[in-house]
Amino acid sequence: MDEKTRTREKLARAIQEEMEHVPLDKITVTQIVERAGLTRQTFYRNFRDKYDLVNWHFEQLAQKSFKQMGVSLTLREALIKKFQFIRGEGAFFTQAFRSKDHNSVVAYDYQCILDFYTGVIQRKLGVQRLPGDIAFLLEMYCGASIEKTVEWATTGMERPIPELVDLLIEAMPEKLKDLLSDLQ
Repeated sequence: MDEKTRTREKLARAIQEEMEHVPLDKITVTQIVERAGLTRQTFYRNFRDKYDLVNWHFEQLAQKSFKQMGVSLTLREALIKKFQFIRGEGAFFTQAFRSKDHNSVVAYDYQCILDFYTGVIQRKLGVQRLPGDIAFLLEMYCGASIEKTVEWATTGMERPIPELVDLLIEAMPEKLKDLLSDLQ
């Protein structure tokens, strides 16, 4: 692991520790760097703001689960890994998903999922731009699945992960299921 990654992980651990006691929206960069034993300059060399740090940490999740979908994991397997990661980092994600900032992990997760599915469908259809009806269905589905993720993460994560994943897949419109069948 290179020095930049080690520094970023140190900052991620620091914000995670802060989030065990303080809501994300109330945490300052000063608190993060003091806990990490680093400088503000080091923080800003790596991240634009605390939400960028949270989104970077979330991207690590995506690399381990969602972006492996259709490569080495099925849709169900990747979603199970995603929710296991969220549960394993429970305090962090509970706080992160409660943030209402425009650069929040909710917005980031939505965009990641939307971009991923869009790319899969574009390749399958051989188009540069999704047809309007498909784009609409995809945006609606991704938005609803993020809302259910946020609800699950912020209300105690009680529903068993396999059950949650199966419900999310079942809720996918048939037209999208057909286009994303390669991921199944």
